[in-house]
Amino acid sequence: MSVRHRAKVVGPTEEGKKLDKLLDSHTDYEFGGPWGVLAIMSGFPLLMYYLWICLVFYDGHLVFPDALDDLQPFLARMWAHISVDASPNLYACKVYLGLIAYQLFLAWIVPGYSQEGLPVPSLAYKTLVYKCNAIGCIYITWISAIVLHTTHVFRLTQIIDNFGHLMSVAMLVGFAVSFGMYFLTVATGNQIRMSGNLLYDVFMGACLNPRLGPIDLKMWLEVRIPWVLVFFMSVSGACKQYEELGYVTPNMAFMCLATWLYLNACIKGEECIPQTWDMFHEKWGFLVIFWNFAGVPFSYIYSVVYMANHDPANYRFSTPTYVLLYGTLLTAYYIWDTAMSQKSRFKMQTQGITTFRKTFPQLPWGTLKDPKFIQTAHGNRLLVDGWWGYSRKPNYVADWIMSLTWGLCQGTCSPIPYFYSVFFVVVLIHRCGRDFERGYAHLNMAHGFVVEVMHSLTQPLRSTWAPGEKVCRRLGFVQVKYMP
Repeated sequence: MSVRHRAKVVGPTEEGKKLDKLLDSHTDYEFGGPWGVLAIMSGFPLLMYYLWICLVFYDGHLVFPDALDDLQPFLARMWAHISVDASPNLYACKVYLGLIAYQLFLAWIVPGYSQEGLPVPSLAYKTLVYKCNAIGCIYITWISAIVLHTTHVFRLTQIIDNFGHLMSVAMLVGFAVSFGMYFLTVATGNQIRMSGNLLYDVFMGACLNPRLGPIDLKMWLEVRIPWVLVFFMSVSGACKQYEELGYVTPNMAFMCLATWLYLNACIKGEECIPQTWDMFHEKWGFLVIFWNFAGVPFSYIYSVVYMANHDPANYRFSTPTYVLLYGTLLTAYYIWDTAMSQKSRFKMQTQGITTFRKTFPQLPWGTLKDPKFIQTAHGNRLLVDGWWGYSRKPNYVADWIMSLTWGLCQGTCSPIPYFYSVFFVVVLIHRCGRDFERGYAHLNMAHGFVVEVMHSLTQPLRSTWAPGEKVCRRLGFVQVKYMP
């Protein structure tokens, strides 16, 4: 249960409500429209298979047909790898679906912290309550995994050994849930922001707030499946190294630490997730569903797959290199964790919530006292203090640096483990464009001024009202203030 001290709650202005109504209607296609999403829905699974095949069967090298005449034999070789080593067999179905069932069961029965989300415009600015029990559920999952592994009921090495089979099952689940949720939502009349194009609407989603009893499925899937699998993939790789080599390399230990940090951050700060744009605006479609079920856990940890199947001599570093690698990860993690905490708790403060949950670890500077902000014409407040006073996207920058280290831990053995950081650049560019577009509308700025101030990720926006009055008025800001 939560204990909160209520202060003044900030809501949208009438002008802001008009803008929200516009944002809650379909106006433009994203991702290239129907043809673009068709390419994504068909292309990404094929890319995931291709990269996995190259990593496991071709020593991490990207392979291509030798000549035009080799195209058909090349495709036949690719299909042979998939049909034999990535078939969605019964064992993989039991493991993957068992994890889903177990996480749903825990999410339903484990007590949790009740967190109020942001006002949802499509629900007449009603706020939904989210049951945040991920920290208890994941701790139970860790204990369960230790018991299963030590009793030989389920050896964790089986995860990495069945990577291809599990990936195929995850893809099928991603497609099935995406289409199933679309048809269920339309059948019950709960669809929102529809384009009228079937494929595009399946991709973007029809449902905004999918719930199963006390479980918000969108928030549940964001943490309980992808990052749990990412972490256990790393642990599985470490267990395999220990069984085969008698020790765990610093590189594999690095991935165990990196994935644990990410998973633990998600569960310890779960109450911050309801404050995000993903929760109160983004719909639950293929874009989110497939990527969380299959994309994240099976394409972000290629370095683990490589290291688990190759001689450690290929990726052995000097001690100073390991110190630099670990130091970079921990520094980036600290910035990412505290930046996310600062922003989420600032949003909570605008709702009158000033007492926050204490979970491990609580890092210094995670909560700002009397933070500076810009009051927008919409009624929202833009944080310009803490890390957000030095960069408009400090969380994105730190998150990307962490993703880069996930590839660097295997050096230059293969380019494939760098897929995560390269793909993440594309994702972040899209997110920045989305965020800046919302900023243009919320701040009611002239386009030229927005680009000048907001288009740089490292442009400081800190200023007090006295020296910044002329600039703020020119940009359309109402005023730079302190939180009351």
